[in-house]
Amino acid sequence: MTARYPAFADDILAHFAARGAELVEVPVIQPADPFLDMAGEELRRRIFLTESETGETLCLRPEFTIPVCLDHIANRSGTPRRYAYLGEVFRQRREGGAEFFQAGIEDLGTADTAQADARSIADAHALIAALLPGRPLGVTLGDQRVFEAVLAALGLPRGWQKRLARAFGSPELLKSALADLANPPRRPPLPDDVVELVAAGDKQMLASHVSERMEEAGISAHAGRQPEDIAARLIEKSELASVRLAPDALAALQAFLSIRVPLRGAGDALRAFAGETGISLGAALEAFGARARVLAEHGLPEDVAYYDAGFGRPLDYYTGLVFEVSVSGSDRTLVGGGRYDRLLTLLGSGAPIPGVGFSVWLDRVAALREGA
Repeated sequence: MTARYPAFADDILAHFAARGAELVEVPVIQPADPFLDMAGEELRRRIFLTESETGETLCLRPEFTIPVCLDHIANRSGTPRRYAYLGEVFRQRREGGAEFFQAGIEDLGTADTAQADARSIADAHALIAALLPGRPLGVTLGDQRVFEAVLAALGLPRGWQKRLARAFGSPELLKSALADLANPPRRPPLPDDVVELVAAGDKQMLASHVSERMEEAGISAHAGRQPEDIAARLIEKSELASVRLAPDALAALQAFLSIRVPLRGAGDALRAFAGETGISLGAALEAFGARARVLAEHGLPEDVAYYDAGFGRPLDYYTGLVFEVSVSGSDRTLVGGGRYDRLLTLLGSGAPIPGVGFSVWLDRVAALREGA
């Protein structure tokens, strides 16, 4: 069943025009690999895949950020640029069907990170306030960069920093990772020959060994995870299992994740945390403070924004700010967004291009407008 075009689309387009965002259209059919690379293999179960005549894996557009960035790279567009979009996306969901509308703004190439972040938050809030007049709104902010600064200051091995950073935005994964850090779980025993290769850290030899064992078992290397991926994961698991976080460091990490304060008091809360734990947040804290100061200039009501140190969004490409907008008292997110400074480079840009943006779930907005 085709999703209904939003009756309030003209209001959205007028908002985008007033904010200086250029409306862009991107193809519905997209290459699948960028989404799987950036959002993880779990996404494979939630998107609609097909294949071209040349064997390229394609998909129906599951979101707009990656297609807008790919379009920007393909057209060699100059920066800074602000792109707006309004169109259908396709994703298997538990609610509202598999075809629905999203709208948003992607801000590419703006050098002043604090200004661009603040403008993105303010634009998203203003749009929802215009579409849902009189509704009390809440804005939740997190910061991937601050979280990673805490992990680095605790002296965790790089492998653990990566695992925890990937878990940021998923309370279940983060809770599981912290439990493993406190008490490393016993892993099922591996064959002796595998144990030796894992201990040596030789990914190439281990991948070759895994490939041979898969062939002997009649398992196609193309049916699922590649031998190289399995080898890398086995070595990473071994390295992670050898680390146990000291009780005081684990307590510091848990104390950080429990911080939830109005944004106006977030800087003080982070400085207090740093002083009490002896952890230096350095440039990450300076950038956080600069954004908070600029945000006040963009007209965001002071009482709607909260900083939640444990809040993230489960996409690998976020590098700093992450945020959501919802109706106060509701757990249904209306807007999700954040900063993704590495994304365009990973997608093939010849030069780094900073980016920040947001997407609006228009079916949820429509349901609230209709009183659902």
